[in-house]
Parts: sequence; structure tokens; C-alpha cells
Amino acid sequence: MGNFAANEGLSIFVIHALSWARAPAACLNFNCMLILLPVCRNLLSFLRGTVQCCSRTAARQLDRNITFHKLVAYMIAFHTAVHIVAHLFNFEYFMDAQLQRNSSHLPFVLSEIGSGDNASFLNPIRTNETNPTIVMFTTVAGLTGVAITLALILIITSSMEVIRRSYFEVFWYTHHLFVVFFVGLVFHGFGRIVRGQTAGSLETNRPEACAEHFEDWGGPGSGCAVPAFAGNPPMTWKWVVGPMILYVCERLVRFYRAHQKVVITKVVMHPSKTLELQMKRKGFHMEVGQYVFIQCPSVSRLEWHPFTLTSAPEEDYFSAHIRIVGDWTEALYEACVGDKTQPQEAWKLPKLAIDGPFGTASEDVFRYEVVMLVGAGIGVTPFASILKSVWYKRIQQNQEVFTKKIYFYWLCPETEAFEWFADLLQSLEGQMTEKGVTDFLSYNIYLTRWKETEAAHFRVHHEAENDPITGLKQKTLYGKPNWDHEFSSIATAHPGTKVGVFLCGPPQLGKSLEKQCLSHSEADVKFIFNKENF
Repeated sequence: MGNFAANEGLSIFVIHALSWARAPAACLNFNCMLILLPVCRNLLSFLRGTVQCCSRTAARQLDRNITFHKLVAYMIAFHTAVHIVAHLFNFEYFMDAQLQRNSSHLPFVLSEIGSGDNASFLNPIRTNETNPTIVMFTTVAGLTGVAITLALILIITSSMEVIRRSYFEVFWYTHHLFVVFFVGLVFHGFGRIVRGQTAGSLETNRPEACAEHFEDWGGPGSGCAVPAFAGNPPMTWKWVVGPMILYVCERLVRFYRAHQKVVITKVVMHPSKTLELQMKRKGFHMEVGQYVFIQCPSVSRLEWHPFTLTSAPEEDYFSAHIRIVGDWTEALYEACVGDKTQPQEAWKLPKLAIDGPFGTASEDVFRYEVVMLVGAGIGVTPFASILKSVWYKRIQQNQEVFTKKIYFYWLCPETEAFEWFADLLQSLEGQMTEKGVTDFLSYNIYLTRWKETEAAHFRVHHEAENDPITGLKQKTLYGKPNWDHEFSSIATAHPGTKVGVFLCGPPQLGKSLEKQCLSHSEADVKFIFNKENF
């Protein structure tokens, strides 16, 4: 009973539950400070360009910003749950202190302090004629807590992989409830429910001396005045105001970019429902492997979607290949009249807004002497930019690049997906043969699924000079690569080198390649794994 002023004065009511509420609250402050930083794309691009000159490892950590964002979100959800459960117990204890109307019971005596007009109370439940539920919905802390919790539940549940893949719009719109979350978070502590004994009161009522004589408080000769309590000032805003200002600046930069004029110079509809947009914007500069966010106001004024740039920095335009797989991409396809075969006037094409470009792991491709590029399906897009840049640098302009060897692997589940990219590979193949540098690029194309009718066609034309699927001299392989064999062969062919492994594909393939990088990295050969994350 001697610690009624300890732990902000409330531990006499709630025993250990206050600690279980306040410790997660402190962790929430810290995690809420971090949650916005990984999605400040312009800040990360600036940091990436700054640190990669000094540390390639640090730059790779910045590429995992979305993974870090998810981990912080999980911690916020966990600490929120603990915080809520602890406070449910706290309010039950507060209510019990009011119901047990016994002047020889210290919690009741403390609950009666401040019952008049003054605000020096300790128990936030001021009467026994109410219940914790009513208090929860009639206080600042209660209302903001409910708003924060509902917003967090909607944000997290709509972020599940199955919803994000199938109903991206649901994910996109509910994620903007973060505004409600942060506004509620800032005002959550303004109710000052957590209270402690004031500094002045500690001089006239020392807990270690007066706790045992609470029945005589304020009496003549007791030496113990009636204690006075006050609420703690809110602290959360001090943790989150900095990241919130950074994020507001981030949105202002995005707003400025969104109003820069973008001109669509060419629209190409490729097989396998892949739309290519070639665009120009004044002052636009890019590097290989970068990506942009695209908004089409005629489709949606709120939605921005990320797409890897497939053009090379040496070209006078920038392009993106967009696979038609959802409502937004389908609407964009129709707006760009991708289903029309005849040429369309430029003024009939929709207006676009572009945010970016932003850096990715693929930017570092020319920093390695030996490179493995692994793309799956439409995941080949960042490597289109890289291979085009190689074509300009090495073949057309005869520039020397640090990279001496590129191993390119493309895994596709359907034959149609090869068609839009085959032209680039055919051009590279022909130019390398003409220039006598065929050893610079080794490419392996794998068809992972096929129909019986297709298999019969492949068998008939297998002996042809060019591949029946891609038209390349390099024949298409069937099935999936034997990664253990591929990594062993590369390690044997390039002793004493660091091999950069770059993937744009599904997480399962990423885990497999990362394991291969670790298992085949030895004293003389290091495989460095890099994965696209956006």
C-alpha cells in the first residue's frame, strides 16, 4: 500500500496492469515514429544515392524498406493489443475502487479525492453510478483509442497478400486511414487519464511515511495533507511530429511532380495483354532498373501504381510495360484505346501523372564484374532497361563497362509472354554476333508450363536453326532451372569475384535464390543477393 504515488500514482488501483499498459505504449511511440519513414520514397532515394558511394551493404538495406515497414506494423499491432487488454483490466480495477465504498480501504479513499470541483483526482472513474464502457466512449482517451483501433484493424486486414493482390483498391483506400490513426494517436494522451502526485503534494504527503495513515490525512497533527494529483502531459506528439513533417514534405514533392506535364508518345499493345507506354516529361532523368508511380486521373485521382521502367537512360523517352491483370490496369488499357488496331490521335490519349523515378537494387548492376539477372514473367521488366543500356554502352557506343559477364535467366509460364521481349533479345543477339562479343551475355529462357499441342509443335521444330518460340538461336529450355548447378558453374568460371544476383519475381523464388547465394559463397567467390521491392 505504500506505493500509491509510484507508477504515476495508479498502481494502488491496478497493481501490475498499469505497467502492462505503459510499456507497450512506450513501444508504440517508438514504432509509430518509424512506420512512416520507409514509405518516404524521395527521402529513401536521396539516402540511397548518398550511402551507396560509401557502403553497398547499407544501400541494400534501404531496398528492404517495405519489409521493414511491415515488421514495424506487426509490432504496432502487437503492442496495441497488449495495451488495450491491460487497460481493460485497469478500468475494471478503477470501477471496483468506486464500488467498494469503505473508508478503511485505501483505493476508495484515493477515489474520493477530488470529488468536488477541483481537478486533483486520481481515479479517472469519478462515480459509482457509471460503468467502464460509458467512460470509454465519453472520454478523449476512450474515443481516440476506439478510432485508432478500428483504423489499425482495417489497415492490417486489408494488407493481407490475398486482398492486396486481388483487390488492390481496397488495400489502397483503407491504407489512407493512417491519417485517422495518427490524428487519434496525437490526441490520445490529451485526456490525461494516467495521473500522478504533484511535486508540491509530495512535500506535504510523502507516500513512504503517509500511506499507512491514510485515514488521518488532512487531520490536525497527522503531518500528512490530502494528496493532490495531476495528469501527465501528452508525450506521443513529440515522437511522431518529426516523421509526420517529413511525410508531409514527401507528399508535397509528389503533388508537385503530379502536376508536371507528361506526354504519351507511343502506345503499343503486346501479346499476353501487356501494354507498353512510351512517355516524355521535361527534366526526367533515370538510371537502369528504376521505377515510377503512375496515376491516370480519368481512371482514378487517388490511385498510384508502381511500374518498372523498361527504357534505357540513353533513350530520349521513358517507358513502362503494364500487364493487364486488374480493374485499374483494365481501365487504363481501355483509356489508352489499346484494343484499337488503327492509329489514334495523341490528344485522345488520357493524361498521366508520374512520380519518380525511384531507386532499386537493380541500379547497382554495373557495380559487379559478374551479374546474374533472374526474371519471372512480367518481372523481366527491370532487366529490359539493363539489357538495353548494355546494348547502347557496349555495342553501339563501344563504351567500356565494369561488368564483364551477364547471365540472364527468364522464367515464363506461357509462350505469349515471350513475344514482347523477344525483339530486344533478337536485336542483342544479332548485334553481339556482328561485333564478336557473344561471350558477354549468356541468356537462358525457361518455359515452366506448356500445353500438349504446343509440346508437339516444339518437337517438330526443335531441330530448326532458330527457336520456335522466341526466334532466337538460343533454344528455350523447359521446366525450371537447376539452381544448384547454375551457381556451381558460375562459381567455377569466375573465381575470386563478387557475383551480383538480381531478382524480380515471386517471394518463393527469392528465398530459393538467397539460400543458393549463401550456400555457394566461399572464400574466393561471393554471391550477393538483391531483390526488387516495391
